[in-house]
Amino acid sequence: MERAAVFDVDGTLVDTNHLHVTAWWEALRQAGHRVPMHAVHRAVGLSSSDLVAHLLGEDRDGELSAAHKALYGQYFDRLPALPDAGRLLKRLHGDGWKVVLATSAGGAELSALRRALGADEAITATASADDVAEGKPAPEPVEHALELAGVPAERAVFVGDTVWDMRAGSRAGVRCVGVLCGGIPRADLEEAGADAVYADPAHLLASLSDSPLA
Repeated sequence: MERAAVFDVDGTLVDTNHLHVTAWWEALRQAGHRVPMHAVHRAVGLSSSDLVAHLLGEDRDGELSAAHKALYGQYFDRLPALPDAGRLLKRLHGDGWKVVLATSAGGAELSALRRALGADEAITATASADDVAEGKPAPEPVEHALELAGVPAERAVFVGDTVWDMRAGSRAGVRCVGVLCGGIPRADLEEAGADAVYADPAHLLASLSDSPLA
């Protein structure tokens, strides 16, 4: 029976959330918007247009998104994978799981993230936000990942670091695993639907035999 392990990438496998916060904060500042960094942090994980609407209360995407992309692009050559992220993907692949990435990243950004992970041989497919009408917390990104894997929701687990991830996975009918390395509190992840929560990929790998990914 084939199984799918679906992973968010930013903040879950690669330590990029605070880089995104800095880039969004600066893009907003340059456009004349004073938004506290903690508010930006809580919005990370939404698509660009949804993040801007969430923070500003209206759709002002476009130039803001382009500014964020340019600012964040400065980090592409040094994005840091979280501890044992690549090893976790390789272990799951070796155990027979289909590993699928569900991310809003695409193009050069996605290539940079995959280089940081160094686990291409373990990744079956990548589901991008560009492939669906709605991003997280809508279930479509996770559902698309399952379609790519050819695995039903009851035989899948989704791993993410934000409440948007947990809500998307829950709405798609999959078991959800949260990680704390994105900076969101355990209680928030559990309230949003996490069945289990681990510190980071290394902790999940070390606890694999007792996890939903056993």
